[in-house]
Amino acid sequence: MTETTPAAAVAPAPAPSPSPAGTVAQRTDGIRARKAGFVADVVSVAGRAVRSIPREPESVIPALIIPVFFFVVNIGSLQDVTERFQAGFDFKAFQLPVAIVFAVTGISRASVLVTDIQDGYFDRLSLTPIRRPALLLGLMVADFVLVVALSIPVVVLGFVVGVRFETGPLGVLAFILLAGAWGLVFTGFPYAIALKTGNPAAVNTSFVLFFPFAFLTTAFVPKEALTGWLATVATYNPVTYLLDALRSLITEGWEVTTLLKGVAAVAGVGLVSFSLCLAAFRGRIRAGA
Repeated sequence: MTETTPAAAVAPAPAPSPSPAGTVAQRTDGIRARKAGFVADVVSVAGRAVRSIPREPESVIPALIIPVFFFVVNIGSLQDVTERFQAGFDFKAFQLPVAIVFAVTGISRASVLVTDIQDGYFDRLSLTPIRRPALLLGLMVADFVLVVALSIPVVVLGFVVGVRFETGPLGVLAFILLAGAWGLVFTGFPYAIALKTGNPAAVNTSFVLFFPFAFLTTAFVPKEALTGWLATVATYNPVTYLLDALRSLITEGWEVTTLLKGVAAVAGVGLVSFSLCLAAFRGRIRAGA
């Protein structure tokens, strides 16, 4: 006797009910890749650069230790001598702007840019729809955040040793922003070197450019105490006017003329450094095209 197989066992499984026409199209038609704006591109590049800072403490810690060290040593060794020969002279207030300038000068993400150039990441980014200027401007935004952050501990140290601002809290803010602006415009030099050479050693030596700015000026004595060729050089050194502006915020109040000269000095250096930087940037983009 032949065994009969139940009909249910051999019946084909019911086919799934078809989706309503156009359902898939309705789900995908509304999905579009939204084109990011220039600000979003800058924020994206800047965010990546800022997140890389904690992973490179060796590039940040010396930038804070060195100016603090010289500030403390200069006060300890020269304050009594200086104030003894010039009554009413506040050497601590005189030296605080020098410490700030040392803290913010030469700090940049140019080393990160060199790494991106060497491993090809920069060329890959330049092939994406990202706005080309955002590749550089984003790094500079991160630099400004960093130099402002480095300025704050130095200012706090100034308060600890007794420095007081005649311009009050608003003057402290102006002091930090002006120092940060100087740090930002100086980054044009290491970025120009990074983009032109792609060499980390060349970028690391870019700080040498700052030494003429730092020492051929009123870093240690007032301008009227300088003589001969050093007085002449200091007259044309933009750092002289930057230091005068920063010192005026501490000891003199809102001296508009002095502040404008400081801002003009920063702008003049920025015009030179950013011109070099943009020229090197355009050359790098053309070379990778």
